[in-house]
Amino acid sequence: MPPLRKFVWTGFILGSIGWSGVFVVIFLMLPTLGPRWLFYFLLTMALVGTSLPFISYLHMRFPGETPISGSAILRQAIWIGIYGDLIVWLLPGGVLNPALALFLAAGFGLVEFLLRLRERSQWKPREPKE
Repeated sequence: MPPLRKFVWTGFILGSIGWSGVFVVIFLMLPTLGPRWLFYFLLTMALVGTSLPFISYLHMRFPGETPISGSAILRQAIWIGIYGDLIVWLLPGGVLNPALALFLAAGFGLVEFLLRLRERSQWKPREPKE
């Protein structure tokens, strides 16, 4: 697993760009088509950047029997960003309810569980050097 320091700096950079961009889009732009898509992109960056250090810390604090790669940690942070985007996208239309939010979270959790299961099945421990 890569050191926590790299994830903290990456998360800080992504989060600061994302949250400052979300602020600019909300308060300084008209809600036409281009700024709406920019809002979703910047919100994804903000949520990924915010969750990246926490996810990497959780994996460092509670390691599993197989080591996790940096790409898997980044993928889990991206899932959180996509989930947040879906919640924000469904909210104005009145489509979102607690059951749908729970089913979306369970679906993302199931996909991540299956991806991690596949990674664990292909993992081979290193042979000890003599």
